[in-house]
Amino acid sequence: MPKLSSAIGEDGTMTGDASEIVLSKQDLREVTAFAAVCAEAVLEIFEADQPDDSRPREAIGAAWEFARGGERGKSLRDTASGALKAAKSADTAAAREAAWAAMSAAGAAYLHPLAKATQVKHILGAGAYAARAAELVAGDDGSVGAEHVEQAVHRATPVVVDVLKRFPAAPSGSGRVGELIRMLDAELRSLTFAE
Repeated sequence: MPKLSSAIGEDGTMTGDASEIVLSKQDLREVTAFAAVCAEAVLEIFEADQPDDSRPREAIGAAWEFARGGERGKSLRDTASGALKAAKSADTAAAREAAWAAMSAAGAAYLHPLAKATQVKHILGAGAYAARAAELVAGDDGSVGAEHVEQAVHRATPVVVDVLKRFPAAPSGSGRVGELIRMLDAELRSLTFAE
């Protein structure tokens, strides 16, 4: 069966079959840098809970290494897996969410070029997990999560927004983190940048 693909026209719209989205390595680097900066914002929440566990920090470091020109490979996969394991050992829900943000930062490099709403989590997951960690630290205060979403919006570059807009809107479900992903998705899609 032939592989169906799409192209991005000069006006930024997809042409052809929408089963695959064109993503450059630079697109992936920008998305990963965005995810890393979002995860870094709450890393201290995990480290306060588990001061001797460096796995989330290592995942963010690997994300930055890729974002700055490194290769997408074993280090990213291994550190993402390490951050996931660190989340399971966290004593608090907030620390667990912060570790998941770090895992998502390393995983952002693996955004798949498939026109599926579920791929949006690769772009926005770190920001949503970070927002959830912050609101849990603040006694489950949703306004704190909304503030973190707003901060993430300001961290997004035009390339990140352009990549996001190539995908369908974030899917429903996934509890509070899913709500935060949809908030971030809607805010970023509403942005326009001067040419």
